[in-house]
Amino acid sequence: MVRLPCPRRVLLWTLVAAPALVCPATAQVESPYFPPRGAWARRDPATLGMHGGRLDEAVLFAIEHEASTPTDLSAYIAGTLANEPHGEIVGPVRERGPMSGVVIRGGYLVASWGEPQRVDMTFSVTKTYLSTVVGVAWDRDLIPDVHAPARELVPTAHFEGEHNGSITWDHLLRQTSDWRGALWGKPDWADRPPRDLSLEELPHQPLRAPGSSWKYNDVRVNLLALAALEVWREPLPAVLRREIMDPIGASPSWRWQGYETSWVDIDGLRVQSVSGGGHWGGGMWINTWDHARFGYLFLRDGRWGDRQLISADWIAMARTPSGPNPSYGYMNWFLNGPVAGRGGGRKPMPSAPATSVTFRGAGSNIVYVDWENDLLAVLRWIDSRSLDGFVGLLLAAIEEN
Repeated sequence: MVRLPCPRRVLLWTLVAAPALVCPATAQVESPYFPPRGAWARRDPATLGMHGGRLDEAVLFAIEHEASTPTDLSAYIAGTLANEPHGEIVGPVRERGPMSGVVIRGGYLVASWGEPQRVDMTFSVTKTYLSTVVGVAWDRDLIPDVHAPARELVPTAHFEGEHNGSITWDHLLRQTSDWRGALWGKPDWADRPPRDLSLEELPHQPLRAPGSSWKYNDVRVNLLALAALEVWREPLPAVLRREIMDPIGASPSWRWQGYETSWVDIDGLRVQSVSGGGHWGGGMWINTWDHARFGYLFLRDGRWGDRQLISADWIAMARTPSGPNPSYGYMNWFLNGPVAGRGGGRKPMPSAPATSVTFRGAGSNIVYVDWENDLLAVLRWIDSRSLDGFVGLLLAAIEEN
């Protein structure tokens, strides 16, 4: 137990007010700190080994490198789907807010800017919430073996046949399943199709053995969401809220959306199967503070206070490289170890530790988790090409102390 003064200094990077927080002149602080619902204690960066001026530079760099993603996300999504067959938007869409973010060091808030309280689409960061729900099912022994065929627990037509029937949970989690079929009106071959194939050729691409190739494919991601729904037998947003979001003190403002076409019958009840991203609309709509709580759960190895919400074993599995794509673990864990063939083994994010991970979504939406530096950052609507530059400046604020 240590006694520290309450931070009072107003700094450049405090561009918006932090969540409401009543702080006495002195406070007893236990380590590690877990923010109570509706508040996140702010500390002077110097007390946490950070150079305030360098931190200012990192924040201003992020603000100056806002993505060109249009505010009207329906136009943005329509543009990404322009060259895809069956590219109709089938889920809800909303306008985006400004470039926003927060930085957490040692568990405490050291920077916030933009509109972190605003609920925005987060696109493929949704996939990390999805894999977490699957991870909790594994922890609860609802999915005893991720290397077992999914058909053993999901005896539906989606996993019939020799090829689809051999697909495991691990294949689905790593996006290496090469599942063939259609879901919610979207055939697998229509998502991000190869540009050198004609419309007639697309449905007849050679089968690849599950586990042998990697393809970012939201049809197959949505299949994992449906399979998880079949195992839990209740809506995945309800599972996520009960098992993760309420225990970490998240706000009630987040929403996990599906499609107008993705309704199914579960034990006589009409339930929406949610999407794993916003590729055709839908996905997770969430504010930056709640993203930060989610990322902080993993920075603390799945523990929140005195509760282990998701096991360290699952997190270790999520951080294990996938064979066909060593920069990818379980969805949507982007790894940062050296990659063969990439500049002589260069890391995807050269400025960051090899052990760090990012949860990433279009736009760009980023959750950066760095165990070595006890650091967490959430970025909304930053130019993806500027991510490493921001991280480099952020880490320089630590290295100069």
